[in-house]
Amino acid sequence: MTQYAIKITVSALIIVAVSEISKRSSFFGGLLASLPIISLMAMIWLYVDTRDVAKVASLSINIFWLVLPSLVFFLIFPWLLKMKVHFVASFVLSTAAMLLSYGLIIVLARKLRLVG
Repeated sequence: MTQYAIKITVSALIIVAVSEISKRSSFFGGLLASLPIISLMAMIWLYVDTRDVAKVASLSINIFWLVLPSLVFFLIFPWLLKMKVHFVASFVLSTAAMLLSYGLIIVLARKLRLVG
């Protein structure tokens, strides 16, 4: 139970830190948010919980392939905002494009046997 509390606390602190830092500097907030902190923590927790390096390696390669479609959101969202599309519409459209990209990469990665 203590380990879960630690996981939740650390995760929440990172989210709050990104939010607070972004209020002062969007660059440094973006820098912190772009670090693979969650991925690194997940790999550490997975290893601590299972001691299975094969699972950690599999998680790592899956993260690599699934980061790619998430980048679609970060390309489309600011572009739509600059085009004066309403925030909510921009967010929804960018999210839809990202989800479509996830679907495509999952199909492609499975077809090419890149992920498990």
